[in-house]
Amino acid sequence: MNIGEFQQWVKDYYESRGWSELDIFIRIGFLAEETGEVARAIRALEIGRDRPDEVTGSLAENKQELTEELGDVLGNLIVIANKYNIPLEEVFQNHKKKLEDRYSKN
Repeated sequence: MNIGEFQQWVKDYYESRGWSELDIFIRIGFLAEETGEVARAIRALEIGRDRPDEVTGSLAENKQELTEELGDVLGNLIVIANKYNIPLEEVFQNHKKKLEDRYSKN
């Protein structure tokens, strides 16, 4: 599946669940929450978890958790892009150009 197909799949899926109708500021809150969960998953991978109420996962389990949380962040980003009719391919190209323009040697 290419990124355009995935963006369309997310659009269709979120619409079928009624999730696309949420106010954009609620969506931004979800994005912030999921970003925090990415940070927590990275912490588990890098320095571990030592709270007594948390289960210590294996490397594979921790990587799977990070993969899932990155997917949640991506899903929220796609919903935001879809709200403003911005194809992810355009996001990728613009970001690449910005970095190349900013950091290319003259």
